[in-house]
Amino acid sequence: MSRYNPRTLVQTPSVSGWGKAAAGGIGVVDGYGVATGGTASSSITVSSVNYTLLMFDSTLTLNVSSAGLFDIFGVAGGGGGGAGASPHFGGGGGAGGAPRQTVYLAVGTHTVSIGAGGTDNAHGTGSSLGVTVGAAGGGYGAGTIVVTNGQAGGSGGGGRATSTGGAAIAGSAQGFAGGTGATNVGAGGGGAAGAGGNTGTGGGAGGTGIGLTTFTGGTITTTVATGGQGTGSTGASGGAAGAANTGIGGAGGTSTGGSGGSGKFLIRFKV
Repeated sequence: MSRYNPRTLVQTPSVSGWGKAAAGGIGVVDGYGVATGGTASSSITVSSVNYTLLMFDSTLTLNVSSAGLFDIFGVAGGGGGGAGASPHFGGGGGAGGAPRQTVYLAVGTHTVSIGAGGTDNAHGTGSSLGVTVGAAGGGYGAGTIVVTNGQAGGSGGGGRATSTGGAAIAGSAQGFAGGTGATNVGAGGGGAAGAGGNTGTGGGAGGTGIGLTTFTGGTITTTVATGGQGTGSTGASGGAAGAANTGIGGAGGTSTGGSGGSGKFLIRFKV
């Protein structure tokens, strides 16, 4: 059995979608479907190909009028940073998971849920598109009172001094592990494109995130799903929070850890 759509030769990761061509109709291009919904809609061009881009910054519905393929970039809520004082400074929160894939969607209404960022010592919440795509919330960073190791998530939270970071529960398809803390250094949380850092005067650096430019053709250039900064000898009392709709992990702190940023969903189809 071929796993490729016979009309498009584009892989469809859902078993139920194997071999399905997009339904014929006005607007269907190269097997891609047609849909409306979201916070905003815009026309974009990526590598000389024209798309409609739908952006979701809150939980809303995607209304598919013609079945077919859709390119998905989902981002979950980032994990909260850990709080801890010397010698066990808190680790940074892990970024929200950030899977990118092409899926087949049937005609109908599909709920796009946007995950919230985790507060001090709490996981971020996952984002999802119905039952088709799931982005796991970021793990929270290690602290003095609540945990000794970073916690697993879409990307793992950073460890406190000499303790390990949390793992990325879904592997590099969603993110990377948090760093291992050193003496008087809280490690950085994992990011969607790289592991959290282990050392640094101000704490371990958060793992690298992903820029949206290649998906949007430059119309949106925000970097999402970066891990939170760990805490060190020059760390802030209250860890910095991740910005809304970025899935960035919260920074570690000495009094409180920063909250993670909420998630986001981008959906595009050819026109």
